Amino acid sequence: MMTVDFRSDTVTKPTPGMLEAMWSAKVGDDVFGEDESINELEAKAAAMFGMEAGIFCPSGTMTNQIAIKCFTQPLDELIADQTAHVYRYEGGGIAFNSAVSARLLNGERGILTAEMIEPEINAENIHYPHTSLVVLENTVNKGGGKCYSLEQIAPIAQLCKARGLKLHLDGARIFNALAHTGDNAVDYGQHFDGISVCLSKGLGAPVGSVLLGNKATIKYARRLRKVFGGGMRQAGFLAAAATYALDHHVERLKIDHKHAQILADELAQCAWVTSVMPTETNIVLFDTEGPADVVVAKLLEKGIKAGYTDTKRIRLVTHLDIHPEQIEYAVSVFKSL
Repeated sequence: MMTVDFRSDTVTKPTPGMLEAMWSAKVGDDVFGEDESINELEAKAAAMFGMEAGIFCPSGTMTNQIAIKCFTQPLDELIADQTAHVYRYEGGGIAFNSAVSARLLNGERGILTAEMIEPEINAENIHYPHTSLVVLENTVNKGGGKCYSLEQIAPIAQLCKARGLKLHLDGARIFNALAHTGDNAVDYGQHFDGISVCLSKGLGAPVGSVLLGNKATIKYARRLRKVFGGGMRQAGFLAAAATYALDHHVERLKIDHKHAQILADELAQCAWVTSVMPTETNIVLFDTEGPADVVVAKLLEKGIKAGYTDTKRIRLVTHLDIHPEQIEYAVSVFKSL
């Protein structure tokens, strides 16, 4: 029986080329700024997105939480979609780390607009928290991999600049979004004050995310990373894997998107599936006639690992360890249920 792991794109193993890059990495003490592989990765990622500087951290949660703390003060408020990862899946860090409240909006599959955001910006009044930050997520995890285009982001950035707000991007799967929209990464730098780029999801690196911003922001972020316990010393072995991923795994993301679309199309034909969310990138969300946990258990009996996000909603995520024959096998299992 074949095993296919659709639980997340975080389950990938390093490729042979990535392992070779890790083995030959030049390392030093990153807390002292002496790890060549770390320095190379940070500079490379910053240049790719048109930003001044970057800092490598163990996780996207850490880069997001550092960014929120960089861009807010206690008693402030940030604006985000109600499905946002920074709100739902980062352990209450907005409140715990930054003493900030969250104004949650109901975007279309997690996509916000300037028209939605503007009336939610608080007036200066001692009764209200000070609105200081907007957080976008691209792609939107709970939106089934839905993407922002730069054309959609630009009006939000203009609003934030006009009202004196900072704008942060949770770019957990930003390269998936770029593969779908065709936008240029370097153009993001003109819109955002901070960008979190995850390297351990679609790109397949084993560990890590990079926070990008201007030099002053990243200088402060290094202090916060120290406070959060994120100084990793000879982390260049991890950075070398991430640099390899940036060099070799970006273009192939379209393969993951193609695989996801095949799954979505086939699931739409299954009698036990009631609806499939439109699929843009590597995430497939679909609703089931019966309880999702029961369906997930039946899939596991056939070697298909999946996760459920609601009582009748299942999530599948394609990635670089999923091959065409595994897609074919998964489709045959779906049809047999």
